[in-house]
Amino acid sequence: MPGTKEIRLKIRSVQNTRKITKAMEMVAASKMRKAQERMRMARPYGERIRTVAAHISHANPEYRHPFLVARDSVQRIGLIVITTDKGLCGALNSNLLRLVLGQYKQWQSEGEETEVCCIGNKGLGFMQRLGANIVSQAVQLGDRPQMDKLLGAIKVMLDGYTEDRFDRLLIAYNRFINTMKQEPVVEQLLPLAGDRLGAPETVWDYIYEPDAKSVLNQVMTRYIEAIVYQAVAENMSSEQSARMVAMKAASDNAETLIDELTLVYNKNRQAGITKELSEIVGGAAAV
Repeated sequence: MPGTKEIRLKIRSVQNTRKITKAMEMVAASKMRKAQERMRMARPYGERIRTVAAHISHANPEYRHPFLVARDSVQRIGLIVITTDKGLCGALNSNLLRLVLGQYKQWQSEGEETEVCCIGNKGLGFMQRLGANIVSQAVQLGDRPQMDKLLGAIKVMLDGYTEDRFDRLLIAYNRFINTMKQEPVVEQLLPLAGDRLGAPETVWDYIYEPDAKSVLNQVMTRYIEAIVYQAVAENMSSEQSARMVAMKAASDNAETLIDELTLVYNKNRQAGITKELSEIVGGAAAV
């Protein structure tokens, strides 16, 4: 059994750790509220650009945008993996990367080649260790999504689809459900499926300037960028929620450990006092 001094040092060490985890929990709670507000503020633009894209795509049937045309066969796949830059957020990244790894091995077994875009340090490091073909990346995004840091990586993947480097583009991220639940998902981004883009209730006729192709190209590109931006915002909200929950669990476990160590310390101290009293009584009796 360890001595009284060792137990006292252990208690002090756990108390210092608990102070750190408690502070990180409070910081994560503050950042979580701000991240949720940014996520909700980005949703109206996404809904509006989806509506505009649906109207324009159905209003001009003589021109079909490449993003709307499904390929006859799928032999190459593009994948955008969105993870966090930092750790200490529980199993958030592990659950997502486990899902991605399962899909990646399935594509390899079927002979499908994969090109990967990594957004976030954790996903980038995982894909590098996996030996995947990483064609673009965006890291160190900070606590809020910034479109100017995402545009370069997104453009590489969109160009790859239009240039037929791959036949399908997917996106993997953590969808924010609530503070206690974040769901890892892998969704198809291109070609745009009917359930994602939707069909307008009424079809309007438009006058295009300069032409329908140019307008539709811009609208579809903005729509895909909005989807990726929203996914990054959802992932950041999930990150702060998961970190707050993980740090709260760490603080609670530290408090439990402190109570257990304090009990052992008191027992050791009481045993030492009892032994000294016994020695004093025995010595007095011998005299």
